[in-house]
Amino acid sequence: MGLPISPPPPAPAGLLDRCAAERATGALRGPHGCFYLLDGAVYCVEGTAAPGLDIRLIAAGKVPPQGWQYAVEQAGPHQRGAQYLVSEGWLTQSELEICHLAALLDAAFFALPLPPESTSFTPGTAHWMGVVRPISAGALQQATARRRALLDRLHPWAAVDSSPVIPVRPRTSAAPTTGRQRRLLDRADGRHTPQELARLLGQSAFATLLDIRRLAAAGLVQLPPAPTALPRRRPGACLDGPAAPAAEGRPTPTWHIPVPDLLDTGDPDIALLVRLRTALEENL
Repeated sequence: MGLPISPPPPAPAGLLDRCAAERATGALRGPHGCFYLLDGAVYCVEGTAAPGLDIRLIAAGKVPPQGWQYAVEQAGPHQRGAQYLVSEGWLTQSELEICHLAALLDAAFFALPLPPESTSFTPGTAHWMGVVRPISAGALQQATARRRALLDRLHPWAAVDSSPVIPVRPRTSAAPTTGRQRRLLDRADGRHTPQELARLLGQSAFATLLDIRRLAAAGLVQLPPAPTALPRRRPGACLDGPAAPAAEGRPTPTWHIPVPDLLDTGDPDIALLVRLRTALEENL
């Protein structure tokens, strides 16, 4: 999918700030995520580019898939899905808060800033999990800016953001790697992008993106080949039809080269002006 795996440059959230100032309660939906607010504070973010809390908890073995489905069904009109996970003993309150905040920050990183022309607010809409630990709009934007600054330091290796991750073989033992980076290298198969690897491993999409750039900088991940520029047509040159075997009485297609002074420019607009000038001079 065409998602902004390399996020846009820092910009004011705008609509999120306005909702915070107005102490709004409801859902703020943008192209890449939905922000749930209570009295202006953000308590849940669901994004399209980052693994959700369900993927993280199931991948970590903390909650079985059927347990998550039970939580959705048992949430009820008071949105107590998160507390159901705790009451069933799958998570402690502290584990819930830490995991929930990590998923919220990850989703917000790829969903901000919110473009006004494609963002809508629905008052009163709540998330089934309920409020776990809300975060202010200002603190959320500051955390996003800090993460973006970390990623920007590795901008020369941004080409790996949306390409399949291809590890360099054989791996050099001298290059230092973290446990998370080693798991990424072990799972990378040349078919999955950083975003897809994050979902497969049930981990932060931002952290995965950062690690892949670091691995590329260390020479442990291949950079994708630079796109090849299309050949530029010589101004004024043309071909009289497609190439085909010459028929009897039919001339073979040939390239026609324009007047010599047209060959001195690589700009087709200037070439057109020269042709117009020549035509005018011939009619004077």
